[in-house]
Amino acid sequence: MSGRGERDSRGPLAGLGLPGPRPVGDRVVVRVRADPVNLPVVREIAATTAAAGVDTLAATADVVLAVDEVCTTLIALAEPGAVVDCAFVRHAGALGIEASVPAPRGAAPDTTSFGWRVLTALATSVDCGVRPGPDGRATVHISVVLARTAVLG
Repeated sequence: MSGRGERDSRGPLAGLGLPGPRPVGDRVVVRVRADPVNLPVVREIAATTAAAGVDTLAATADVVLAVDEVCTTLIALAEPGAVVDCAFVRHAGALGIEASVPAPRGAAPDTTSFGWRVLTALATSVDCGVRPGPDGRATVHISVVLARTAVLG
């Protein structure tokens, strides 16, 4: 910021060196410690990202509910001290959520839970699995697509 009250175009936290959402083309990427205390941050980013492409508050609420379920699931599976990577990807007529976290071997989402059923009801498609991460550790990933015709207005 300059002394004349002008805003830094990089955002209010740009000079603090803090991690946060960063746009990458049509992607907004956020990394947070795998702790339930960080869920409100991810929900707010989901709401802001969704609001840019939807016409109704109900559609925005559906996106927030979906990302909440995805991140809650990943946090429950995460290794101690792990970081959840979450990307919101805007497509023509759809919003994708791609999230992952390092987890102990054998960890996988419970696809029979009530929350998972809600997620699959909201989404056009849901995919999950475990794959090796860049460092060779097991990484649980969940990908969701919310199509404009199904959820996004």
